[in-house]
Amino acid sequence: MNPIKLALTYLRIGVLNEMQYRINFFIQLLQSFISVATGLIGLSLVFGQVTTLAGWSRPELLAVMGVHLLMGGVIRSVIQPNMERLMDDVRNGTLDFALTKPADAQTLVSVREFRFWQLVDVIVGMVVISIAFVQLKGALGILQLLGFLAALVMGGVMLYCVWLMVTSISFWVIRVQEISNLFEGLYAAGRWPVGIYPDWLRTGLTFLVPVAFAVTVPAEALTNRLSGTSLLFAFGMTLLFVILSRGLWRLGLSNYSGASS
Repeated sequence: MNPIKLALTYLRIGVLNEMQYRINFFIQLLQSFISVATGLIGLSLVFGQVTTLAGWSRPELLAVMGVHLLMGGVIRSVIQPNMERLMDDVRNGTLDFALTKPADAQTLVSVREFRFWQLVDVIVGMVVISIAFVQLKGALGILQLLGFLAALVMGGVMLYCVWLMVTSISFWVIRVQEISNLFEGLYAAGRWPVGIYPDWLRTGLTFLVPVAFAVTVPAEALTNRLSGTSLLFAFGMTLLFVILSRGLWRLGLSNYSGASS
């Protein structure tokens, strides 16, 4: 089965399911505004004491916050729901239903769930990015836009790969929800550029949980900080994470014993 057609089919089903609970839209909208308000308060407190933070101005940090919100919406609408369902399937032995389908198992388990209303965060993030760009008084060139989109896609792919690797641990360890909670806590650190953190934490947010590539690098593209070398390095890291996650998934799958065993 064509992976794109499969993803679009589950997307349509997910939207239809979510439309049954439209009150969730207003709940999510409230949560998004709370996140924005919290971020703005943090920025106000910081820039009430300094004029720049590790070389980043207030509008530039606003762009970082917008990318953080946008990517968070992608995680909570597509990546996290599917990985949580995969954990449950492995624990309950119901992954058999996905493995017997005429489609690539990894593709199938990665697109089965879609939380439509979480896209509110994506829209709010785009609004915040637009406001930041207006404050920066810059012109978005075609190369700058392409760099931003490329960095955003590669960052999203890397975060998906990390989630898949963490979830694949459930083939050997029953309780991995705590590890997922740790991931969410580390992602929250992406609200600020990774350059402000100590070296050990910056390394972890770059190579272990690639928050730097998912948030800081796209923001650098918007603020004319991103070099071609950094973009190529991000591409290499994306390939590495794809290979590692695929390998760990296949290894875990070989150790899976479902309900039919």
